[in-house]
Formats: sequence, C-alpha cells, structure tokens
Amino acid sequence: MFTGIIETLGVVTAITTEHTNIHFTIASAISNELKIDQSVAHNGVCLTVVALDNGTHTVTAIDETLSKTSLGNLKVGSKINLERCMQMNARLDGHIVQGHVDQTAVCIKREELDGSWEYRFRYDPASGNVTVEKGSACVNGISLTVVNSSTDEFSVFIIPYTFEHTNLQEVQVGDTVNLEFDIIGKYVARLMNK
Repeated sequence: MFTGIIETLGVVTAITTEHTNIHFTIASAISNELKIDQSVAHNGVCLTVVALDNGTHTVTAIDETLSKTSLGNLKVGSKINLERCMQMNARLDGHIVQGHVDQTAVCIKREELDGSWEYRFRYDPASGNVTVEKGSACVNGISLTVVNSSTDEFSVFIIPYTFEHTNLQEVQVGDTVNLEFDIIGKYVARLMNK
C-alpha cells in the first residue's frame, strides 16, 4: 500500500533484458536504505527490490507489468518517481494507492498557468475505469485531485512543489503515463455494472 506522495526522484542507471523480463537499476537518495524483497513504487508501479549496490537498487518488471505500464519506455537517464510503502502508524497524506497500475494514458495538454500547471490525460475507457471531479487519480505514482473529468479524459492542476519534486516536469504532450484509478471508485463502478 502506498499514499501517492512521492518520496524522491531516482535516475535509471542501467537497463538489462533477460528473456521477456527487464531489470531496471536506479540510483536514488533512498536506495541505500532499501532492502532485498522490499516493495517500492516506481512511477506508481509496485516492484520488488532484487539487488542493492553502491547507492543503487534493481527491480524486475515481467512481461505482464510491461504490457500494462509505461515502464518499457524508460531509458538510461530517465527520472522516476519513487515511494516506499506506507507505514501504518503514519498519516495518509495522499489517498490509498495499491501500486497496481490499471492502464496507461497519453498526455494531451500541458499548459503553464501563472504559478501552476494544467495537465490533461486521455485513456481508453473500454476497461470501465472512471474518474470523478474532486476525486483522486494516481499519475506515475503521484496522488492527484481530478479537476475536469469526462468519459475518457481528465485534467489535474499541479502546484510548483509537485512539479519540481516529481517527473511530471518531464512529461510532454504525447508522452505516456501510468494510471491507477481510485480503489473505492473501482469497486463502486464494478458494483454498478453488476
């Protein structure tokens, strides 16, 4: 379980392929504090730490993960949002995030507003995922409030702190991001469809 409050940015330092799996090695301020088998959200994708070495950690994405996320687009030098799992004795500053990406979306608008930024994302509504205005959505692991919502698009506004401390600063129109929809909304949508 995660909160969607990004702890730090990491940088991909190596990418290796083994069969259909991809191993990502990431350098970050928290890598030295991690341990083998720990779950860490990488751009919102819960991955298990499989190796540690000199301020880096390595995680493995299997074919199923790669097919449902944007991790396959990462390159050496890519910035990646990192969050360790939630502590049960801490405040839940974001919303309940599982680290299980539902699907990807494409950025269709990025506009700098005087002191903030508006991003608009389009996704395939075929899988039944929904957003609601003033509800939550997780974009690349970042807990965000939905501003404008329609059947296959939604907008979010980004404050300077979030822009400066996450990889949203690198997301441009046409880029693909990971989406995790609100868990409560997913259950309600499923119940309504029964």
